[in-house]
Amino acid sequence: MWLSTMDRLPTRSRLASWGMQIPTSCCLCAVFEETRDHLLLRCEVSVSLWRLVLSRLGVQPIFFYNWLALLAWTRCNGTNSPPSLRKIAAHATVYQLWQKRNNIFHNQQTTQIPVIFKQVDMQIRNTISSKRHRRKFRDLMGLWFQWE
Repeated sequence: MWLSTMDRLPTRSRLASWGMQIPTSCCLCAVFEETRDHLLLRCEVSVSLWRLVLSRLGVQPIFFYNWLALLAWTRCNGTNSPPSLRKIAAHATVYQLWQKRNNIFHNQQTTQIPVIFKQVDMQIRNTISSKRHRRKFRDLMGLWFQWE
């Protein structure tokens, strides 16, 4: 996640700026330039996945205009989801989107949004389960399942 936060992901736009002769269009939608914000927040594929994740958190769908908006959302206290659950969900979503992008970029393999959401769900469950003995993680699994 820190690579994303520092805007150091090797997106097509960044690779092209380093002199690589590759198209800069997004691997997921092939319409817009592949930047961090587009790929992880604004692309139609990303927006669809974020809708599923936010719905599962019991949060109204939000459009993250930029990376700072996402980071601000992860820190705010919500009635349905505490910041710790939001951070776990954001991390899992970003990771799975980047993995999907890499599968398309390197292997030409696409994955449907419901399959990606299942992977996000499993990653969130595993993260919560691995830390369930810590006080602030005790109730997170119930909150994650609350809106299932």
